[in-house]
Amino acid sequence: MSITAERKQELIKDYAQAESDTGSPEVQVAILTERISNLTGHFKTHAKDNHSRRGLLKMVNQRRRLLDYLKRKDQNRYTALIKRLGLRK
Repeated sequence: MSITAERKQELIKDYAQAESDTGSPEVQVAILTERISNLTGHFKTHAKDNHSRRGLLKMVNQRRRLLDYLKRKDQNRYTALIKRLGLRK
C-alpha cells in the first residue's frame, strides 16, 4: 500500500524545483498521487476496508488543498503539474 523509499526518491528527483527540494507542493502532490493510486488498487480486492478508505479520503483532501494553494500562488506551475500527473482540471 505504501510506496518504497526508492520510488519516493525518484518522485522527489523528478518533481523537485531545486537540488535539495523535498517539500515543494509539486513533490508533495506527486507523492500523494502515487500513494492514492496504490490505495485505489488495494480497494479493488479489499472493498470493505473502511479504515484505509478514511486514509485515502484524507490523502485526496490534502492533495486538493496543496493543488489549490499552488493554483493561487502560481497558475503556470499548477497547470504544468496537473498535466504532468494526468489529473483532471
